[in-house]
Amino acid sequence: MLSTSLLTAAGATSLAQASGLAAQFKSIVPADLFIALGLAFVTGIIIAIVYRKTYRGVLYSPSFTLTLVMLTLITTPVVMCIKSDIALSMGMVGALSIVRFRTAVKDPLDTAYMFWALTMGILLGAGLHLIALIVVLCISVLMFVLTFVKFTNPNAYLLVLHYDEYCEGAIQSELGRSVKSHKLRSKTLTRAGAEMTYEVRLSDKTEVVTRMLDIEGVHDATLVACQSEVGA
Repeated sequence: MLSTSLLTAAGATSLAQASGLAAQFKSIVPADLFIALGLAFVTGIIIAIVYRKTYRGVLYSPSFTLTLVMLTLITTPVVMCIKSDIALSMGMVGALSIVRFRTAVKDPLDTAYMFWALTMGILLGAGLHLIALIVVLCISVLMFVLTFVKFTNPNAYLLVLHYDEYCEGAIQSELGRSVKSHKLRSKTLTRAGAEMTYEVRLSDKTEVVTRMLDIEGVHDATLVACQSEVGA
């Protein structure tokens, strides 16, 4: 009698699990899931390529590029699961509201790329595949245009000079000939000599360090890549 009851209970549990799986696949068709994930992967790769080609910072991070692909892939199935279930969507919002991200984003443009990846995941998860492809292609073209045509600036560097004070005029004259623009950032005078730091913008590989060392009285010159805001 007891064994019969256990078998009945086990059968009921198996039937409930089967019906639960059937309900899940009823709301999400496996073929749609694979299509959405495939499109999410392609879209994430496009975003990663655009980020790599338009990056103008100092230290490029391959892990952040991979993060953009992962954000698109992760957001897509999440949206597919919650779009037809209001209770699940409210629970997801509540769960995300208590998450605290400690990683600081150094470049504000990186935040825009993260939102771009999340938006593509939301569109693909909602089944708006054509709109997602149009949006990612349009934004990609616009990013290339804005980066290489409208907002292209010469690369910024810090030029650090140690010199004797009498040759400062010659340094100023050489900077006017060698670089597109220069701005004094700091100047230090000591009994042993002087030190100046300039922010210079070079449109090509100018041998500015060699030219500085050719000036009599300049002891050493160092050129360091930097990333600064326009007008700072």
